[in-house]
Amino acid sequence: MSTTLEETLAQVGPRLRRIRTQREVSLSALSEATGISKSTLSRLESGQRRPSLELLLPIAQAHQVPLDELVGAPDVGDPRVRCKPLVRNGRTVIPLTTQPGPLQAWKSIIPAEQNQPRPITHEGYEWMYVLSGRVRLVVADHDLVLGPGEAAEFDTRLPHWFGPAGNSPVEVLNLFGRQGERVHVRAKPRPRAGK
Repeated sequence: MSTTLEETLAQVGPRLRRIRTQREVSLSALSEATGISKSTLSRLESGQRRPSLELLLPIAQAHQVPLDELVGAPDVGDPRVRCKPLVRNGRTVIPLTTQPGPLQAWKSIIPAEQNQPRPITHEGYEWMYVLSGRVRLVVADHDLVLGPGEAAEFDTRLPHWFGPAGNSPVEVLNLFGRQGERVHVRAKPRPRAGK
């Protein structure tokens, strides 16, 4: 048995005694409430008897506490994804996948002022889902407007761009593979300032 498990089990007895005494419950009263003999309860509290579910469940019910409180179970890891937003090319990008893998997910928030198409190309295939706002999607010769709940998928080797279809920001979810993380190559160069 692992050292951690042994240590956890060794703490059950003292924890049982502490909970019972804090509630000012006698061994006799607890025995009556649980149907467990006084001697068994005493041996549990002193560590002379190994705790089992058959013994701990009635005790937890009698004290009206979760079983975890009697056992001192470790906290379970939080399943929420906590990623820091990044700003890339004026867009707020929130990575939703934390591990490397064949697909990566992102939430993008695109400000209203980024409503002029600037097509780019890169390796990969992209899937996009509109969360809020009206999104203009330009892929090669196609120029579409998507609303909340609509999705699109396209080959990113084709010149493409997406952004607000009007004067309001938009939010989208994007899925793409590792090849989609390569440096973007513009389909045509941006005009230089002052020219």
